[in-house]
Amino acid sequence: NEGEVQIELYKLLKVCNLCSSGGEAKMIISEGLVEVNKEVTTVKRLKIKPGDIVEYRGVEMNVILHS
Repeated sequence: NEGEVQIELYKLLKVCNLCSSGGEAKMIISEGLVEVNKEVTTVKRLKIKPGDIVEYRGVEMNVILHS
């Protein structure tokens, strides 16, 4: 949707300090270690929207983004 706030998956992992760098985040995603809405994804630049649930290493995040 136009105007909807989104963030790329690898950037979300980095800003939430679930990994130390964008490169590490991309590697983690490409290895299939991240789930979005209960499904494994390997799409590093997947657009994460408010309401999406991201899970990595037992940490589950319900995404709320503000513009």
